[in-house]
Amino acid sequence: MSSLALGLWGVGVVLIALGYLRAREPWRRYQGFREEARNERRYADWRGGVRRTGETGADVAMAMYRRDAQVGAAIAVVGFVLVVLGFLLG
Repeated sequence: MSSLALGLWGVGVVLIALGYLRAREPWRRYQGFREEARNERRYADWRGGVRRTGETGADVAMAMYRRDAQVGAAIAVVGFVLVVLGFLLG
C-alpha cells in the first residue's frame, strides 16, 4: 500500500464528510421551502384565486439553498472519486 493511496483515501474521506456537512442543512431548508410552495399552490387552486406571477423571495431562497446543496454534493463526489482512485493506485 503506497503512501499516495493512503493520502488519497484520507483526503477523500475528509472531502466526503465536508461535503455532507456542507450540503445537509441547505438541502433540509430547500425541502422545507418546496413543501411550503406546494401547500401554497394547493391552497390557491382550492380557492380558485389568482396566483402571483413572477419571482418571490422564497423562490430566490430556494435557488440559493439548492445551489449550496449542489456545491456540497459536488465536494462529496470529488472525495468519493479520490477514494476510488486511492483503491486503484493502492
